[in-house]
Amino acid sequence: MSTRISLSRYLVEKQRVAGHIPAQLRLLLEVVARACKSISHAVNKGALGGVLGSAGSANVQGEVQKKLDIIANEVLIEANEWGGHLAAMASEEMDSIHIVPNRYPQGEYLLLFDPLDGSSNIDVNVSIGTIFSVLRKVGHTQGICEDDFLQPGKAQAAAGYCVYGPQTTLVLTLGDGVAMFTLDRETGSWVLTANHVQIPAETKEFAINMSNMRHWAPPVRRYIDECLAGKEGPRGRDFNMRWVASMVADVHRILARGGVFMYPWDKREPGKPGKLRLMYEANPMAFLIEQAGGLATNGRQRILDIVPTKLHERVSVVLGSKAEVKRITDYHLDAEAEKPATP
Repeated sequence: MSTRISLSRYLVEKQRVAGHIPAQLRLLLEVVARACKSISHAVNKGALGGVLGSAGSANVQGEVQKKLDIIANEVLIEANEWGGHLAAMASEEMDSIHIVPNRYPQGEYLLLFDPLDGSSNIDVNVSIGTIFSVLRKVGHTQGICEDDFLQPGKAQAAAGYCVYGPQTTLVLTLGDGVAMFTLDRETGSWVLTANHVQIPAETKEFAINMSNMRHWAPPVRRYIDECLAGKEGPRGRDFNMRWVASMVADVHRILARGGVFMYPWDKREPGKPGKLRLMYEANPMAFLIEQAGGLATNGRQRILDIVPTKLHERVSVVLGSKAEVKRITDYHLDAEAEKPATP
C-alpha cells in the first residue's frame, strides 16, 4: 500500500528537508487550508445551511455580495488573525486592508484572498473556489499600510486556490512547482494527489466569454477567429471552447489538461485595463501557471512583473499553455507595432 502524504507532512518536509520555507509560512498555509475546509463544509450544505442567495450588499467593486461571499471572508479573517504569522490581510470583499489586532502577535507575512471566486455560480451548484496569495512584509517597521501590499507578483512567497467541486482540491505553489491535495472527507485531512504538475505546451481548448466578442480588441478577435476556423483555417486544427465563469474552475481544468484562459480588456470600459483583480486573482493564478510550465500575461507583459499602484487594481489576463499564450501576446505586440506613430 502506497504511503499517503498529508499537507502537513508535505509542508514539514519542505521546511525541514529542503529548507524551502520558514516555520511561520508553513503554519500560515496550514491555517489557510483549515479555513478552506470550513468554507467547503458551508458550500456543501448549500440550501440546508441557509447560505444561498444574495446578502443584499455590495463589495468595493460594486458587485452584489452573496451570503457565502461574506461567510467565506469572515472564516478566512477569523482563522488567520490570531496565529502570530500575519501582519495584515486584504480581500476582494473589503475596501481596505485588515491589520492584525494589537491583542495578537504580529507576524512577517501578508495574506491576500478572493474568498469565493465565481460566486455567481453558487446558487446553480457549479464549481467555485478560494484564491490566495502570500507576500512577505517588506521592511522591519512596526506599522503596516496598504503600500506594503503593492509588490509585484514575482515577490509572492506562496500562492494557491481551493476548488469546491465534485472533490474539494487545494492547489499550492511555494515557488518550486505545483502540488494538488484532495480533501478526504472521512478523515478530514488534505492528501497529496498530484505533484510537479505540468501544463501541456500546446492545446486545442480555449476559455473566454464569447458573448463579449463584439467588445474585444482586434488581437483577441484575430486569435479567436483563427480558432473558430478550425481545420480549414490558419491553425489547421479544430478547437473546443470551455467557459465555466469561475476562474478557479477554468484554471483548474487548464492545470489538469492544458488550455488557455482569457479575460481581456473590452471597449465597454475602455479606461479599465481589465476586469480581474491583479493582487488576489491574477497574481496567484499566474504564479501557479508559471510554476506548472505555462505562461501568464496581460496581453503585452508578464503579469508577475506588473508593479501594482492600488490594492484593487484590475488587469487583463491571458494564461495557460505556453505556445498559445505566446501567440496571443505576439498578436497584441504586433498590433501595437503597426500603429502609426503619434506626431
